[in-house]
Amino acid sequence: MATERSAKPERTVVVCGIPDGLLSEDIMADILMINFQKTKNNGGDVEDIDYPISTKGVAYITFEDKQVAENVLRKGKLILEDKRLHKAFFLKVSPYGGSVFTCVTCTLDLSSFEERCNLEDLVQKLEENLPNLSFGPLHTTRQITVQGPFPDIKILQNKLALILKRSFLEQPFKRKGRVPDNRSRMKPRNHGLPFKSRNGTVENPSEEGLTIALDTDIYHYMKKFKSKLYQKNLEKYGVTSYESVDGEVTIIYLCNSSAKSDSSQLEHAKNTIEGLLTELHSSLRKGRLFRKGPTRTEKQEHEQACELVNKKFPNVLIIPYPTHIDIIGSSSDIYEFAQQVNKMMGSFQKEPWI
Repeated sequence: MATERSAKPERTVVVCGIPDGLLSEDIMADILMINFQKTKNNGGDVEDIDYPISTKGVAYITFEDKQVAENVLRKGKLILEDKRLHKAFFLKVSPYGGSVFTCVTCTLDLSSFEERCNLEDLVQKLEENLPNLSFGPLHTTRQITVQGPFPDIKILQNKLALILKRSFLEQPFKRKGRVPDNRSRMKPRNHGLPFKSRNGTVENPSEEGLTIALDTDIYHYMKKFKSKLYQKNLEKYGVTSYESVDGEVTIIYLCNSSAKSDSSQLEHAKNTIEGLLTELHSSLRKGRLFRKGPTRTEKQEHEQACELVNKKFPNVLIIPYPTHIDIIGSSSDIYEFAQQVNKMMGSFQKEPWI
């Protein structure tokens, strides 16, 4: 439960790679409980399981003993098995940081790498180097779903960009029966991680652009509370930007505003914006207020309660969803925010918010 988890992060772990849609939610939660109590998984007594959550294939598990959580984290990768499952599944376990970067899911398009390396070998190496990430199957479209902590997703982006850079430096880009022209020799440092957008595959920006990957919640917070500072930095370096939001990951594309701008201006702008994002990353936390089976009237009352409390905590960002409301801000703000909303709603519903 969101506010309770934030009060005991040392006993909570994030589990990724849970097979989605195979069984009912209650049965899958029961299977998780059994597996994380097993000695061979370094498990122990489980206090609470938060599943399902808004991110598919992810659960939060809180143990009664801090030492058990540490033992499970040391194991890192666990096998989820049960007679009710048709096969065993590998799960990735990582610490619960209480931040908005706990776990995200993105879809990668690896078609850019197809003529430079074997994609199956590439995925295998990435799995070995990034054990906190869970990689799905590689589809015939050359797309693959990756799930895990956002900092590791960022490392993945950098690794793929480095692989592209090396391949461009070491050999020309060749297609069967063709001699590459200048357009196929794009500057390697400008290749971002090709994410799939809501409208299809996002093409890599032009050779004069750079990209920044960030958590979508951080992006929304920055646009609401740091928009002027963000725009000021872009104008300072003569840079324009556009964004592609794909669920939990947002890609910012930075481009020169005019032909007079050079690559160093882009680099300065990127470094400045990444510095701003790092500050937000370290200071922001996310709470989630769940509601089960509310009527339309109850939904309105919940949102009104949040709006009223938001006046006392103006630096908290509210993001409403049909089944829950996310609140993003400092750790102390979101804790007090949730407490006051729960208190305010006490007279309207018997079941408290989670």
